[in-house]
Amino acid sequence: MEHLDSFINFILIEKGLSKNTASAYRTDLTTYLSFLGKNNKDYKTITHSEISDFFWYLKDELHFKATSIYRMIESIRQYYKFLIAEDYIQTDPIVYLTTPKTPQILPDMLNVDEVTKLLTSVSGSDNLSIRNRAMLELLYATGLRVSELINIKLADINIDESYVKVFGKGNKERIVVFGSKAQSYLKRYLRIRSKTKSDFLFLTRLKKPISRIEFWRQLKQIAIKAGITKHISPHTLRHSFATHLLTGGADIRVVQEMLGHSSISTTQIYTHISQERLKEQHTKYHPRG
Repeated sequence: MEHLDSFINFILIEKGLSKNTASAYRTDLTTYLSFLGKNNKDYKTITHSEISDFFWYLKDELHFKATSIYRMIESIRQYYKFLIAEDYIQTDPIVYLTTPKTPQILPDMLNVDEVTKLLTSVSGSDNLSIRNRAMLELLYATGLRVSELINIKLADINIDESYVKVFGKGNKERIVVFGSKAQSYLKRYLRIRSKTKSDFLFLTRLKKPISRIEFWRQLKQIAIKAGITKHISPHTLRHSFATHLLTGGADIRVVQEMLGHSSISTTQIYTHISQERLKEQHTKYHPRG
């Protein structure tokens, strides 16, 4: 454990990763290093086969899924890269370890009609309804992550020009545009919060920045009211945004930029969703489907 704190500080400060990501790294590495300690293994001299034993332990004893093992491998890989860069060790015991293939899990999404039902179900004139409608319209118009949405500050958004400045993963900045519908509801919302002294755009009744949990709670209630029975997560509108754009013919590179994906391979999952949707429609409606 002697270098674990140094590694966590490195990924927080030098790499600019979030506290949640750093916490996940700490959990993974604590599991790994504890296993080594219980089995009298030294992280500096551990062999390739001994590391393989650890992953079999995760699978057979702790019943980790392939996706969790994949994440663990990446955590350990980054840790050893750090140890080598800082001259704590000379060789990387995980360098030749093969990463297992993980099943592709398609994210939950809504079709266009379901999104419309969700949005239009928030039609009240009270402050809470106005705020919620503005948040949902902006989320669907931009494909923002929920963490990005709740951290928007007044200075980050230009209503007249219809764009918002967003700070995504690794504190990377990007500009995302939105359309007239989102603009209209944002203007309406800003009229009711104009006198509130806060840097943040979206606030609770207590005039504090809305949390991810509170947004999730509101979204679940809105989905129930709209009669949507699909599982909805905080990312559902982001997934729907990307899929609907690509289905409509948008360039994948443009969608990648709007989503803030560092790799286009991450965005390509949405082209797969579009293809699956087309297959479903063909099977359902074609006479020879």
